[in-house]
Amino acid sequence: MKLAIAGLSNSGKTTVFNALTGQNLEATVYPTVSGEPNVGIVKVPDSRVDKLSEIYKPKKTTYASVQYIDYIGLTKGDAAQNRKVFDLIKDADAIVHVVRAFGDDSVAHPLGDVGPLRDMETLELELIFGDLEFVDKRLERMEESIKKGKKPSEAEKKLLLKCKAILEQEIPLRNAGFDEEEQKILRPLQFVSTKPEVIVLNTSEEALHSEATVELQKAVEQYVQAKGIGETTKVVTLCGKIEMELAQLNSEEARAFLDDLGIEEQALNRLIKVSYGLLGLISFLTSGEDEVRAWTITKGMNAQKAAGKIHSDIERGFIRAEAVHFDDFVSTGSTAGARDKGLLRLEGKTYEVKDGDIINFRFNV
Repeated sequence: MKLAIAGLSNSGKTTVFNALTGQNLEATVYPTVSGEPNVGIVKVPDSRVDKLSEIYKPKKTTYASVQYIDYIGLTKGDAAQNRKVFDLIKDADAIVHVVRAFGDDSVAHPLGDVGPLRDMETLELELIFGDLEFVDKRLERMEESIKKGKKPSEAEKKLLLKCKAILEQEIPLRNAGFDEEEQKILRPLQFVSTKPEVIVLNTSEEALHSEATVELQKAVEQYVQAKGIGETTKVVTLCGKIEMELAQLNSEEARAFLDDLGIEEQALNRLIKVSYGLLGLISFLTSGEDEVRAWTITKGMNAQKAAGKIHSDIERGFIRAEAVHFDDFVSTGSTAGARDKGLLRLEGKTYEVKDGDIINFRFNV
């Protein structure tokens, strides 16, 4: 899973990136307009993998992972500058949209003052305008091709005109509802407003548990619902500074710090859970003395396709899947115990893999 961190300048994007990745990049107090993207790979916390590793004591333990990318902030009305960010977002599975909800006189706000709802809508509109510019340019090229005697794809042209009409109403394309054929045409075009979005309200330590912050999250959620994008947009509130400090601590120190602040769970965990749900992702597990591993797949994927995540030969030569759910495995104490109680199942190619299934694939090539 690849997530692009986006937001207006000085929204705390880099601080959030540091919190998620455990890095310690400099967070400037002024807007930056150049530089290289920052990339961080994060292990997905999974207590099931921890438990299986305790049991098997494998040579290797491999968690699922998330790649986070942080880059320069978006600038209101600056299409050329924003295109650099859009090019990065195009390759991501979703956007982590950091919205500034903290006040700090030493950190300049590009729009003059702190206004979370305004800032959120500003960035959304920049994504929409970026896609609209792309549509207009592509339609222009089609017209030029016609003049030269080349016939463009009618299906693509029809879809582009549909997208143009939607975008001109200031509606993101992720909320448009395209059929299967339209989605095939859309995929290589890589529109940025099709990306699912997690809105991260980045507040101060003092305001983290305040009534004003609770009301702000409610207001943002209401805005999302009113725009009809509730299925593709989720909201998380955190304090980037606190989370960055937590990321530098070991697990025991972090737990004590969280307890002192009255925070149940680190933002890393919450954001990953929300992102998985937003993208419709789950994890199945493989286990043994050599390796315990979590594999990320799309919810609803069948056993044969899931086998292909491990190796194409396993998918091609698939015979059956021996599956036991993690909870059943733990309750019986072993695979043999699960088999004795009839909880170890033999599943065929079309079996829909469930989150937390421990699977051993049988295959022949």
